Amino acid sequence: MSEIKLEWKKALEEKDCEKLLELFDDYIDSIEDEETLRKELERLKEVALQCEDPYDLAHEIAHVYSHLGDVEAGIELYKKLVEMKKDDPEEYATALYYLADAYEHFGMPEKAIETYQKLLEHEEKVLKNEKEIALTLANLAVNYDEIGETEKAIELMEKAREIFERLNEEKNYLISLLDLAHFKYELGEYDEAEALIKEVLRNPRDDEIEINAKLIEAEIWAGRGDYDKAFKALREALVKAIDVSDDIFGIVFDTLIDFISGLFEEGSYEAVAKNMEAFAELFEDDTAYFFRAIGELARWKAGDDEAKKRFDELYEKVENEELKEILDEWKKPKLALGLSL
Repeated sequence: MSEIKLEWKKALEEKDCEKLLELFDDYIDSIEDEETLRKELERLKEVALQCEDPYDLAHEIAHVYSHLGDVEAGIELYKKLVEMKKDDPEEYATALYYLADAYEHFGMPEKAIETYQKLLEHEEKVLKNEKEIALTLANLAVNYDEIGETEKAIELMEKAREIFERLNEEKNYLISLLDLAHFKYELGEYDEAEALIKEVLRNPRDDEIEINAKLIEAEIWAGRGDYDKAFKALREALVKAIDVSDDIFGIVFDTLIDFISGLFEEGSYEAVAKNMEAFAELFEDDTAYFFRAIGELARWKAGDDEAKKRFDELYEKVENEELKEILDEWKKPKLALGLSL
């Protein structure tokens, strides 16, 4: 038996939840057939129910079930934890939160709403903790927006915002303003959304809040059709994200790529071409060539035949295969659908 299997077996026997979490990825990846994997997950679920803090392990278990196409088997663990914690008001609230969060994470906003409603009722009638009530209202709002009930989302987020403001919960207050701005943007209420973003950017804030404010600001400018200002806001977000974390940088970079992709789809080549150099100059690696290649691709698609040669030269200088794949996708001709006669 391999060393990792011995360690795993010992951790299961001793119900050492921290050790199981540490070994989880390596051990689970070593299991080759689904039947064995499911049996191991069932054993692991029984141990997780006895962990002092079971939620990180539950999250990992649920993700594996999701990959197996059986999300409900992972959700079942969270439901059992809710049942087990019913006699302890604080622990029950925690278990309800993680169940709702799991529903949200795995794309079941209606179930998330149902569970957050139970949590809200428990918090209002039993715990009576205003901050937690506001956080649950905010989570409800996000999920209502997810199912298209944006006006309901605004109503709930306004309630959360009022509580955060009264409690001087500055960071949560600013985050609630960001969410409200996004909801207003979705309804096409750009002036109200912009006013909320300006309020966020006037206040003391951390980098992550500023970055998110700039991303929503970019949405607003794009919604108004002012792509230059949208690119400016995205650039400011990217500059800030470079010094924050790889995860945040990745989110901003992906948002930028999605925005450019949308402009290619709608044929707004000039807006892309004129703004790429501002991004290229932020980088010293082949990412600079990537953005310059995007600019030349836009010029080529706009009818500048000379730009094709410049694009090909820049394309060859891009070493990152993922970036090359993006360029490959964008240089494909758009399909034109017509009536068949």
